[in-house]
Amino acid sequence: MKNQRLIAASRIIIFLGEGALATFSRRIAPYVKAELLKASQNQQSKDYAKAFTHLENAHVLGQESTYWHVKVHCLMMLWGIRQQDVTETFGQLIRIIGAAALTAINGVPVGNTGGSNVSPMKSMPISPEHAAIIAKVKANA
Repeated sequence: MKNQRLIAASRIIIFLGEGALATFSRRIAPYVKAELLKASQNQQSKDYAKAFTHLENAHVLGQESTYWHVKVHCLMMLWGIRQQDVTETFGQLIRIIGAAALTAINGVPVGNTGGSNVSPMKSMPISPEHAAIIAKVKANA
């Protein structure tokens, strides 16, 4: 019952503000959604580690958008709940608050993969593929 309430609350947060996305958010959306679809497919096929890798990819791509940044952290929290991973679940609660409060003011570290296994303040290198996507989206913004 407690897990169901957390899942329901996360789903509400995920859909807040979807209609008012900024230009970057709209343009990065297809790339983030592609990673989220892969995460969902891997979750369904019980490849949980690969599912989380795709959530990390979605995080890197979308972390400059408050909407996508918060949404991906909510999905990471759901992953933690489903895996009964207390560290990931509670780590994501903190990251959801941070993403909501700091993304708009550029207060997030570039390239951070978003999982509780890394410091939320650690900058990390971005893969050439992700860097190219982000640059393309920003050039067209």
